[in-house]
Amino acid sequence: MLELNHEQYSRVDWTGPRNNPVYDVGEIVNLSDIDLFRKGQPIDGYAELLEKAPIYWQDEPMEKEPGYWTFSRYADVKTISKKPELFSSQKGGVNISYGDPDNMHPLLSPAALDNMIALDGESHLELRRQHMPFFTPGYIAKLKEKVDVKVGELLDDLAAKAPHCNLVDEFAAQLPLFTLAELLGVDQADRPRLVQWMTDLEMAPYFGAIREGLLQPTPEMIGVYNGWEDRVREFFDYGMHEIRKRQEEPREDLMSAIANAVVDGDQMPEMYLYGAWELIFIAGNDTTRNSISGMMKLLTENPDQKAKLVEDLDRLPNAIQEAVRLVSPVIHMKRTVMEDTEVGGQALAAGEKVVMWYGAANRDPAMFENPHTFDIERANAAKNLAFGFGKHVCLGRQIALMQLEAAYRQLLVRFPDMHMDGEMVCAPNNFVHAITELPVSFKA
Repeated sequence: MLELNHEQYSRVDWTGPRNNPVYDVGEIVNLSDIDLFRKGQPIDGYAELLEKAPIYWQDEPMEKEPGYWTFSRYADVKTISKKPELFSSQKGGVNISYGDPDNMHPLLSPAALDNMIALDGESHLELRRQHMPFFTPGYIAKLKEKVDVKVGELLDDLAAKAPHCNLVDEFAAQLPLFTLAELLGVDQADRPRLVQWMTDLEMAPYFGAIREGLLQPTPEMIGVYNGWEDRVREFFDYGMHEIRKRQEEPREDLMSAIANAVVDGDQMPEMYLYGAWELIFIAGNDTTRNSISGMMKLLTENPDQKAKLVEDLDRLPNAIQEAVRLVSPVIHMKRTVMEDTEVGGQALAAGEKVVMWYGAANRDPAMFENPHTFDIERANAAKNLAFGFGKHVCLGRQIALMQLEAAYRQLLVRFPDMHMDGEMVCAPNNFVHAITELPVSFKA
């Protein structure tokens, strides 16, 4: 039987780096400040890290949290990703912090610690194998037929909103929820509830900081926060209801594979089922939703590249790779050092946290020439690390790329003049690049 990670989770009794930093610099950017991410990722901060301290010690605001090593260099991120035996996802999970063990959210924190991406070794690989039938090229091709139809319907609805709308609400949030519901076999009529739950989960770092006493909710957020925990409970109740149905009567859907997964001859403990529901819901939404929105921003800011794309849609697959490189919808992943080692010349001690910042690594000039330039014909765009690397590479990356291509192959034909015409707004979240508002203008 798998041990439950959240039952092993505890804080260390030390703070600060155990070894002297190779790059001895002052504060460059505070990546633990979630408010910093309201306007998007701190691109200038990433650039300064890459130039002055590609391996950087970051203190944490929460009492008794030890801090962590920030890795921004492409080569170092790949090195860590290729050595899961040295850099564990299971020991301590993949988020920077889950809060005080005595004050964890009763479901969100344990579920985030107990899921497939927070497992190491054969257990992780066995779960991937059992889910793989829903991520094969043949399955994705059949799913794409439904996605293409849905994109057309969403764009029909979008035409009625002209000349202005929030692209996130009207399109970017809707498509991945449709696709996820198809994958999982849940009722499409429940999509409005799923949209609300996605918003609630993206706000979890902010509300978690309130629970920890690190922040006070702003007046406009007090009402939202007061109902948040009830909605999170509803989210988990819904997922477990669907899982129980699949355990009793399995179907040909991903939810049935999750519900009936077996590792080492045993069915998954209940908390892993909670975690599997949380993981698939977030992973199945965030990457696509935020890449759709982020790509519209890039096309607006680079009209020459947009013109090239509209002129020849055969450039679209590479343009999408270039967009996810720059958007980097998953901002970071954490690992825990299992034994004393070194990466990039920096000595690391057993038990320390190391955090890979994909948004920085994807803009590393050592890998990508003119890294801040959006170039839809970039030769190595597909080398981006937006979906991770190694044994933990995102299982659903091909479904995400398929949706992005389906979305823009039709959108650029229907609304070639669509452009961002206001401020992008993001949730205060340094784990996923959660775009909540992207105002656009277009002609019907």
